[in-house]
Amino acid sequence: MTAPDDQSLSPLSFLIRSAAVWGDREAVRDGRRSWTYAEHHARVERLAGGLRTELGVEDGDRVALLLPNVPAALELHYAVPGAGAVIVPLNTRLAAAEYRYILEHSGASVVFCHRSLEGPCAEAVEGLPRRPRVVRVGEGAGGDDEYEGLAATAARAELRRPRDERALLSINYTSGTTGRPKGVMVSHRGAYLHSLGQVIEAGLTTRSRYLWTLPMFHCNGWCYTWAVTAAGAAHLCVPSVDPDALWQRLREERVSHFCAAPVVINMLLESEAASPCPEPVRAFVGGAPPSPALLERAEQLNFAVTHLYGLTETYGPLMICAWNPAWDDLSVAAQARLRARQGVPTIVSERARVVDAEMRDVPADGETTGEIVMRGNNVMLGYYRDPEATVAAFSGDWFHSGDAGVMHPDGYIELRDRLKDVIVSGGENIAAVEIEQILVEHPNVAEAAVVGLADERWGEVPVAFVTPRGGGALDPDELREFARSRLAGFKLPRRVEVVDDLPRTATGKVQKFVLRDRLSGGEDRPAPSP
Repeated sequence: MTAPDDQSLSPLSFLIRSAAVWGDREAVRDGRRSWTYAEHHARVERLAGGLRTELGVEDGDRVALLLPNVPAALELHYAVPGAGAVIVPLNTRLAAAEYRYILEHSGASVVFCHRSLEGPCAEAVEGLPRRPRVVRVGEGAGGDDEYEGLAATAARAELRRPRDERALLSINYTSGTTGRPKGVMVSHRGAYLHSLGQVIEAGLTTRSRYLWTLPMFHCNGWCYTWAVTAAGAAHLCVPSVDPDALWQRLREERVSHFCAAPVVINMLLESEAASPCPEPVRAFVGGAPPSPALLERAEQLNFAVTHLYGLTETYGPLMICAWNPAWDDLSVAAQARLRARQGVPTIVSERARVVDAEMRDVPADGETTGEIVMRGNNVMLGYYRDPEATVAAFSGDWFHSGDAGVMHPDGYIELRDRLKDVIVSGGENIAAVEIEQILVEHPNVAEAAVVGLADERWGEVPVAFVTPRGGGALDPDELREFARSRLAGFKLPRRVEVVDDLPRTATGKVQKFVLRDRLSGGEDRPAPSP
């Protein structure tokens, strides 16, 4: 028995409370179906019961989810831990070999797989020495799949909160762009506190309607899988990101909030269906710094964009560009530049620092670059079955982000680049993001990505990849002239490549290693001098 004043923290309590308090309010809508919090709770309890009695899941077992943003993904974020097991969300854009590695490394005993992903799932489990049970998830109508059978008919089981609030809740695998993906260990306590932080920072209430444009597999949807429920708000599930369809839902379903990478915001802005929303919509952007130009355009469509910063290792956003009322009277352009900063720790996060190689704080001058390091209850427990990587990440008793940033005099942090992406040219550090934000100020540029190209004289020189806005034409020489008056000479892109699309991860981050590989193995034509 635990003392009345010592109850373990777990996001499971959010659903239990909302079912009791907001039982008749809408909890989930997927465009075709809708159910209340009482019905949502009942389905989750039947799933938790089915996991244990019909699928043989035991305490501590790992259960993988290979699902787009369908209601099943949301329900299993409660049913799996409610059955005493651990969630393993799988990125829906990986290859079979990558799924095979994660399933084997995590030791998952069950995989819930959406029917649209059955091919790579079947290929992944085929070569495993211990094959997990695969449960098919269909469209959910009429009990036409195994998953829906569990949700509709299994015996209900009360959700089991952990005795130890630091118990493992989820293992979230990183993208693995520089090696094998690492399993980030998320605790019940951390998820509970981080979720409350999202409720406060986003201003979620029972009247909020949250559109699921951010993948739930990514940091458990930045913990909005639990935060929206904590507020008694409505989850609006979206299985795929189609700009025109999103605009329809933004208007017809009274959307109040959504989260996304800047690429999704840009897709919405470029859509032919775009027009100002009838009511303000709060959009939270992370994954890459939004340019001031993008923020200005979003405001014209009644999107109130807030910039966030974090990593998988910090449960998603650990920092927020909190709005300072002193900025209200600044010009739109000046406000947009301020909004593009990563900001300050959220209300449940501890202090973040920008440090040099000796762990000394860099001057708060907005110019001196260092590594962003963090602490807090919403920092991971460590990497699953990888003690060496855990020790390295927590060197000096701080979590090392691997991101380069500056500290401004007002205490706001601004990201400059991944440490490995900083371009060193002639002994000078060049932040690619600075060049990118200049280029997207051009009226015909939609997006830009800048990487370093090896150079015998300078060590590295910046090269830019840009996409045209609205399918128009772009002149690389004109873009270089446009940037010349706004950048120091050594920062000017040595050349500009016009491309249709930028390579991205499933969460919208530009894969700069792909662009660097393209340069190293591609054209060897002469480039203009700065």
